[in-house]
Amino acid sequence: MALEHLKQGALGYIDRTLSELGPDSVESYRTGLAALDRYSEYTRGARFIELSERDQDSALIDVQTGGASGAGVGFVGSSGSFFNMVKSHTWQGTFGDPHYGGNREFAGWDLIDYPGVRMRVTEEDQEQLEAEELEPERRSAYELAMFRTGRPR
Repeated sequence: MALEHLKQGALGYIDRTLSELGPDSVESYRTGLAALDRYSEYTRGARFIELSERDQDSALIDVQTGGASGAGVGFVGSSGSFFNMVKSHTWQGTFGDPHYGGNREFAGWDLIDYPGVRMRVTEEDQEQLEAEELEPERRSAYELAMFRTGRPR
């Protein structure tokens, strides 16, 4: 599993989701990312992308806990709300069904050893799963016949 697939899966999902949710969601990201940069400059002297990994982690902890504030930083509501929105979209894009535009090459499912979508699990499947020998099913639920009619998108 490549880390790049995880990144691309989450980013692709977020991009697709924002294009479908409309301008308000895009504006939430724009405002939040701009506020993250302002907060980073205000507290650490540089834009977020220019910070060391350690300082990026520290800034994100402040954002997560709602502590990223200060004169003119500009988070709409709590910085924690912005963090939770991005975190939620990242998890959805990393671990969700690939049908929705994320989980590229099933990298998220591989990361957590998810065996994949199955309509039934036999006793033999269960034994193989417990012995960590079960071959994963790498397909979207929407590839199954029962989900092919009336599916979203």
